[in-house]
Amino acid sequence: MRYLDRFSVVITCEHATCFVPLRYKNLFAGHDQLLLSHRGWDPGSLELGSAIANHFGFPFFATEVSRLLIEVNRSLWHGQLFSEFSKVLDDDAKQSLLDMYYHKHRNAVESWIVAQCNSGSCVLHLSLHSFAPSLNGVERNADVGLLYDPRRPKEKQFCEQWKESFQKVIPEWRVRKNYPYLGRSDGFTTYLRKRFSGEQYCGVELEVNQRWAVERPAIYDARVWEMVQTIECVLAI
Repeated sequence: MRYLDRFSVVITCEHATCFVPLRYKNLFAGHDQLLLSHRGWDPGSLELGSAIANHFGFPFFATEVSRLLIEVNRSLWHGQLFSEFSKVLDDDAKQSLLDMYYHKHRNAVESWIVAQCNSGSCVLHLSLHSFAPSLNGVERNADVGLLYDPRRPKEKQFCEQWKESFQKVIPEWRVRKNYPYLGRSDGFTTYLRKRFSGEQYCGVELEVNQRWAVERPAIYDARVWEMVQTIECVLAI
């Protein structure tokens, strides 16, 4: 049975842009380059999400503001929920950000998943991200990372087969599992795993090395289509 026959698929992008609304611009005065860096957003993720959604017709949910304003991919208790720039806001302003962006995004995705589960479907959630080529002077030795919880058999199996699809479609790329982060680290998929069983929900994060989108944008356009093909390949299994 194909994956498409077993799953309802949803695409999300928690760090789609580095946009800051006008009312918060003063918080980032003199820090435009930081907003444009990996700290401000995940370059290339929005293009990939749009391409996947357009090709397959999957629902696609993306955030609208920089992660330095509000970090949608962290739990409410996490120290990085607000950055050093937005931590200075008062409680009412922080709550406004939570309501307008954090809860809006996460509630919309979770509501869609609930509806699918209520109809008897299992959900495959692909959360799209990108990572800096190097961090703290250490080069990240991968083109793609597939993040999942090894304790969830469906996630593990999907990532093993997705890695095989990458090796067929883009054989020159190095694909690593649970790299450069662990799939069990705090994030939206981690939260959703607590809400839904392994039979209801399969959450996988795709991490793409930003060197493609930032340093080789012309090549990245072609790579986006190839990554769409890897998904088409694995979903046909």
